[in-house]
Amino acid sequence: FKAYYFFEIMHTPTNTSINISTKTSILNQPAFETAILGGGCFWCTEAVFLAVCGVQSVESGYAAGNTLDPTYETICTGTTGHAEVVKIQFDPAVISYEQLLHIFFYTHDATTLNRQGNDIGTQYRSIILTLSDEQAATVQTVLKEIQSGTTATIVTQIKAYSPDILYYRAEEYHQNYYARHPNQGYCAALITPKLAKFKQTMQAFVR
Repeated sequence: FKAYYFFEIMHTPTNTSINISTKTSILNQPAFETAILGGGCFWCTEAVFLAVCGVQSVESGYAAGNTLDPTYETICTGTTGHAEVVKIQFDPAVISYEQLLHIFFYTHDATTLNRQGNDIGTQYRSIILTLSDEQAATVQTVLKEIQSGTTATIVTQIKAYSPDILYYRAEEYHQNYYARHPNQGYCAALITPKLAKFKQTMQAFVR
C-alpha cells in the first residue's frame, strides 16, 4: 500500500546519484539526547515527532537487520531484517524520553505484529532501540503502564543498541517526506488525519 503510493511519485533519475548506503553515527549531540523508534511507516513517525516540542531533529532510517547497505527497494521485500525507524534528537530539558515513549505508543498500534494498518511486513514492526541502561529501564516502566491499559498484547520489539545492530540513514528523498509531499496519496489519506488527531489530543506536547 505504502510502496504503491511511493513509486507513483518517485523521480528515479534525480535520486540515483544520492549516496544511500552511508552508515551514520547515533552519538548524541551536546546537550541533546537520542531516541530510536520504529512505529511502522517512517513517514508517519517522522511527521509526528517533528511536531513535538523539544525535538531538535528527526531522521528516517533503517535498523536492526542483517543486510548491509539496505535500500528502500530491498526494505520493501521484507527480507532484510531491518525496520523503518526514526532517530530523534531531543532536548531533555523540554521533553523527557518517557514522554516521547508515551507519544510513540499513542500514535501507532503496538499490538499488531509486523503490521500497521495496510502496511504489512517485518519492516513495519513496532521497535525500540535503547541507547542506555536508563532508557531500557524507562521503556520497561512505560511498557507496563501501557500494557495495563489494554487486554491486547504489546508486541513492540525492544533491543539494546550495540555495534551488532546496524543503523542506516534512509535515502534523502525520505527525509522530511510528509512536509514536502502533504498532498501525495498515502500522506493525505493516512498521515494528515493521524497528525491532526495527535495535535488535538496531545496539545501539551505540540510545538
